[in-house]
Amino acid sequence: MPKMKSVKGAVKRFKVKKNGSVKRGTAFRSHILTKQDASTRRKQNTPKVVAKVDEANVKAMIN
Repeated sequence: MPKMKSVKGAVKRFKVKKNGSVKRGTAFRSHILTKQDASTRRKQNTPKVVAKVDEANVKAMIN
């Protein structure tokens, strides 16, 4: 059997932390941020984690 290939899009978007949880980015951060509230922009800077339900799927894609 050949090895399973990792999903390259997922590899670029997610990182597994030392405690096993998966770090992710935030949506709506690319451009035209002037329309957003300052509080919204501030919240988008905080680190985000993938939900427990989706963790196994993301880790399988990254392998």
